[in-house]
Amino acid sequence: MDSRYQPEGLSFDNKNDYNSSSPSNYSQYPPQGNQQQSQYYPQPGQQQNYSSPPIQQQPTFGLPAGPRLSGPLAQGQVGLPPNPRMSNGPTSSPRPYTPQNAQQANNFSRLSGPQQQQSSPQNHSNVISGPQEALYPGSGDTSRSNTWVQTPPGPYPTGQAYFNGPIDANGYPLDIKGKQAEVENPFKDPPARPPPFETPPSSTDLEKQKHDHDDDHGHGGWDYHSKIPHKKDPNQPYLPMGERLRHFTWAWYTTTMATGGIATLISVQPHPFPGLLTIGAVFFIFNLILFFGITGTMILRFTKFPGAFKASITHEREGLFLGPFFLSVATIITGTQKYIIQAYEADHPNRSWAVTSIAVAFWTYTFFAFCLATFQYSFLFCSHTYKLTSFMPSWLLPVFPIMLSGTIASVIAADQPVSSRMPIIAAGLGCQGLGFTIAILMYAHYIGRLMQVGYPGREHRGAMFIGVGPPSFTILALIGMANALPDDFDLQGDGLIDAAMLRTLALVIALFLWVLAMWFFMITLVAVIHQWALYFHLGWWAMVFPNTGFVIATISIGNSLKDETILFVGNGLTIAILCMWVYVLFNHIQAVYVGDIMYPMMDEDNADH
Repeated sequence: MDSRYQPEGLSFDNKNDYNSSSPSNYSQYPPQGNQQQSQYYPQPGQQQNYSSPPIQQQPTFGLPAGPRLSGPLAQGQVGLPPNPRMSNGPTSSPRPYTPQNAQQANNFSRLSGPQQQQSSPQNHSNVISGPQEALYPGSGDTSRSNTWVQTPPGPYPTGQAYFNGPIDANGYPLDIKGKQAEVENPFKDPPARPPPFETPPSSTDLEKQKHDHDDDHGHGGWDYHSKIPHKKDPNQPYLPMGERLRHFTWAWYTTTMATGGIATLISVQPHPFPGLLTIGAVFFIFNLILFFGITGTMILRFTKFPGAFKASITHEREGLFLGPFFLSVATIITGTQKYIIQAYEADHPNRSWAVTSIAVAFWTYTFFAFCLATFQYSFLFCSHTYKLTSFMPSWLLPVFPIMLSGTIASVIAADQPVSSRMPIIAAGLGCQGLGFTIAILMYAHYIGRLMQVGYPGREHRGAMFIGVGPPSFTILALIGMANALPDDFDLQGDGLIDAAMLRTLALVIALFLWVLAMWFFMITLVAVIHQWALYFHLGWWAMVFPNTGFVIATISIGNSLKDETILFVGNGLTIAILCMWVYVLFNHIQAVYVGDIMYPMMDEDNADH
């Protein structure tokens, strides 16, 4: 037979008991010409009688007749409920279920022959008429859609076939629990639901949306993410300054870290003018005042609120900002070398002990910085769990201080005696390598986070400038320590001078890393410009300090290459960094005044999820 007229999954092989007197003769497949038309569609004027012809004997095989027969016996005893459009059609009494009926239904399912099932001896008067007549042609017709068994239409006790409640276009019940029934188009996908949030995650201040419940600090019931930025909110509960000291965190040392970096940057400026050193000295003294003021306030916080010290250094977020405290100490050491020791004449009686003191400060700082990098990371590994999809460059802060040991060595080594110079250079080179290697490992997670979940929230994008620091400080450390080597330095003692070769090698590595630092700088600059932060965070100071290292690295490369263009670029970048320092300092003071920081749930003592 021609498979074009064969329904899917059925076989129309001729059987021995094939009844040729059936109302539909299936022995001729495919029907020819007008024969096919006359068989499947009644001719105009022809009387359509859908009553079932008599059946002499119930066969033991074969599929039941199509769904167009209205009698329940002729249509079979099993199957799905009818299409909802037939639920209001002609009514007939459903055949009660009996074991004999189930056995007959099983006989139907075992056969694959054509629809040769004959009707019951009973003649049923129920016929399809009216609008439904055109939908259901004669019972002998066979098509791809009417070869399966259907149960007769109602009436049923529920009025909806076997199922209670509304049903869909295929006769299946609709799930209407907790929602109103809707008219669905089964051939059309449902419309996409709107996102549950009104603003994109990148523009949401995560810190100000976390804890809307009451707490014991006197600010319960206030909606934090409704805070008006850069202004006093009349709805914000008032807290006395003594209570606000509870939220004076280690992150305040980012202020002295950035200010000390500005002082060091001014001291290495090319094309100096009269008074430039004085400006740098002012920044250095101002940084000392800030450092001791912040340290005194931290001591006041820890004495006023017992247990606050342990809670701060073990906090999953605030504890990371122990690093800026050590970085502030590093900027003070380099500032002391630039503005105090180098101000002495070579034969000044106080110079010798000052040089020795700065060497002792270097070794002390290196010891504690190494302890911080070791024990703080060990504590974080065993006490906190951080998701890589929420990686922030602030995770690098515990290793930053040991990396700055190389920077300190590059600044102080040239004025040290040769006997103490070489150990300082060796230690600085090793510490710089440790910090930069860990940073490279962290960069893998950092880039993976950006690829997977995108930029951080707009309030925290300024902290992305921390990624500029490791390659920048590595550049100035390598060039500085290479320049601090004695001119007759011979490492192997073979008579060949190694100092010039090492300086060239340091310059090559510096050029390699400078482009990496510039790439991180541009990536962060685009992110910050793309969506500027509204609320101030102490992480904004990262827009100053790591970039001071980038500018110093640029100036160091310019000095090594003796390229005036690069040096003038360094002057221009210095002006930009000074403008950024003023901008961040203004917003810092304003944030304290209006209550954007030093307030519950708005500082680094709040877990950033």
